[in-house]
Amino acid sequence: MHECNNYKVLSEAYRAQGHIAINSGNYRSDHMFDLLPSWYRFQGAAGDRMADECVPMDHCGTKYPGWLSGTHPTVAEGVVIRRVCFSMYQCCDEYQNITVKNGGAYFVYALPRPSYHSYRYCGNGSGGKFLMVLLIISVKSQNIKLWLGYNLFRQHVFTDWNRQN
Repeated sequence: MHECNNYKVLSEAYRAQGHIAINSGNYRSDHMFDLLPSWYRFQGAAGDRMADECVPMDHCGTKYPGWLSGTHPTVAEGVVIRRVCFSMYQCCDEYQNITVKNGGAYFVYALPRPSYHSYRYCGNGSGGKFLMVLLIISVKSQNIKLWLGYNLFRQHVFTDWNRQN
């Protein structure tokens, strides 16, 4: 259980799978200095584990996000080898093997430095602000309804604005 008690934390909101990178000048990378090979745990805004579904390109604060291909291990399985896929133009254009352990209440990952710039390991968090705009125009009544939905770390606030002409 040594690795379950001796790990570094990845908690940044921009590391979450839901975080969309909209400016290539702000891409973050685990290739250079951001990540040294060690045991890591995902926490906080990044999520509570590594993303385990395809994360599209330009998410997770980077160009090529990394996600766990396959299931997270059970406690009984102990330390296992799993594949991390890096999404480029398809979900698993490149991959790298990592070590994963179920620590009971959370998972820890032995993460090597990725082999390419703009590769980044992603958490399963929602990633901050999600903006949904739905504009409905009714020609008969000329009512305009504007629904703005904001999802800030899984908390929903909805605003309804009506205007009569």
